[in-house]
Amino acid sequence: MIAVSNAAKILTRMRRSRLDWRIEDFKVLADHLGIDYDQGGTSHVVFRHTEGGRLSVPAAKPIKPLYVRLFLDFIDRLGGEDAN
Repeated sequence: MIAVSNAAKILTRMRRSRLDWRIEDFKVLADHLGIDYDQGGTSHVVFRHTEGGRLSVPAAKPIKPLYVRLFLDFIDRLGGEDAN
């Protein structure tokens, strides 16, 4: 299980800067917030939550800032980490 402080640090840093993120960082946050995801052998990871719908993110490095913003919006819709 991912340490709460690690996930909180990632989220805080992600909110400050949308540059230079990896798909593994998204997965850490998803695990911490109870968001399901799968890659299914494709170039995209699909994040799913019963209350927030789904979001497809390309796994190419680095993740484009647009997808970071969309992922943060996805988390905020769920009320994740108190929607910092």
